[in-house]
Amino acid sequence: MTHHYFSPCPRGLESFLAAELTELGARQPRALPGGVAFEGDWSVGYRANLESRLATRVLWRVALGRYRGEEEIYRLAYSATWAKWWTPDQSIRVQVTAQKSPLKSLEFITLRIKDAVCDHFRTVTGRRPNVDTTRPDVRIHAFLSADQATLYVDLSGEPLSKRGFKHAAVEAPLKENLAAGLLRIAGWQPDQPLVDPMCGSGTFLIEAAQMALDVAPGLGRSFAFEKLKVFEADRWAALRRAAETRRRPIQGLTIYGSDREADQVRRSLINLRAAGLAEAVTLEEVDLLDRAAPSEAGVMIANPPYGVRIGDAEALAAFYPRLGDALKARWTGWNCYLLSADAQLPKLIGLKASRRTPVFNGALECRLFEYKMLAGSLRRPRTEDV
Repeated sequence: MTHHYFSPCPRGLESFLAAELTELGARQPRALPGGVAFEGDWSVGYRANLESRLATRVLWRVALGRYRGEEEIYRLAYSATWAKWWTPDQSIRVQVTAQKSPLKSLEFITLRIKDAVCDHFRTVTGRRPNVDTTRPDVRIHAFLSADQATLYVDLSGEPLSKRGFKHAAVEAPLKENLAAGLLRIAGWQPDQPLVDPMCGSGTFLIEAAQMALDVAPGLGRSFAFEKLKVFEADRWAALRRAAETRRRPIQGLTIYGSDREADQVRRSLINLRAAGLAEAVTLEEVDLLDRAAPSEAGVMIANPPYGVRIGDAEALAAFYPRLGDALKARWTGWNCYLLSADAQLPKLIGLKASRRTPVFNGALECRLFEYKMLAGSLRRPRTEDV
C-alpha cells in the first residue's frame, strides 16, 4: 500500500533530503520550502526514520481537505480513522502550524482538532485518549495553508536529530541533521581527511564517522511508529538487521577533531564513546589559530562563534582576521568551510569565499562559506559583502 509522507528538515537542505530519500526507496519526492513530500510503503517510512541523516521527522499524511472555517477542520479531523491506528489508552498531542491561513487563533484550531479526535474515539470505542503535551504516545501534526488542511501522524516521536546517544551538550549546539547536511554541501567523502578544529560536542565528527562506517543514525533509538496498531514488527526487524549488517568495522579513518578548551574535547570524547565511535576519531587539545593541517589536502569544517548567544563583537572582530591568516599559513591545499550568521565574517576574514550557501540553524539564517585554499591565490582581497 502506498502512503503519503512529509519530512521536514533544516531550510536549505531540501534538495539534499530529496536525493537522500530517493536512495532510501521514496517515490515522487518533491522538495518544498522546509521539507520534502514523498510516497512509499511502510518500509519506506521505516527506513526514512532509521537511515535519513537529514530529516527532522517523518510525518504520515492521514487526512487532506479544503476548509473555510473551524467546522470544516473539525469534520476533517473527526473523519480520520484514528481508532484503527492506536488505542484510547495511548496519550496524544496536537500541534498546528499555518501559512497564509485566514483563521486567527491556532490555539482554538488545536483545541478543535483535539476535540474531533477524542469525539471519534468516544464514538468508536466509548472512551477517549488523554492529552499529554510533554511525552505523548502519539503526536498529531496539522498544517493549514490558505484554504487546505492536512493532518499527519508523526512516525518519529523525538526529532530524528536526536540520535539517542549524545550525553555531553554545549551552550550552542548544532543539530545533528544540519551537521550532516553541511557535510553533504561541502561534498566531503569518507576517503578524504576531515578536520573539525572547533569540535565542541563532536557533532560533525560523529556524523562523519557514521557516514564513513555506514552506521544508520537511528540504530540507537526507538520511534513512535512502533506504538501504532498498524506497526509491522517483522518488516521493521528485517530493516534493522540489514542496517546493522552493513555497518563497517572501524579502520583507517582520517577524521580529526580539536578544540582550544580541554572541556570541549572531553565532551566530544564522551559523546564519541556513547556512539561507539571513539576509536574512529583522533582528538587533541589545540587552538585552531595554532594547529596545522594533518595532511596535504582534505576538508576542514567548523561552526565558529558568530555573536549570537556566544561571543561579542570586539572579540570576533579581532578573531576573524587571525583566522584568515591561520588558514592561509597552514591549510594550503584544503577546502575550508565555516558556518556563520555574522555579516562581519566575510568582511574581516580577508579571504575570497568561492561559495556561500544559505542554510538555517533553527530560525537563524546562516551561510556556509567555502574557502578553497589554493597555493598562489592567498592574497588578501578587497572587502566583500555577504
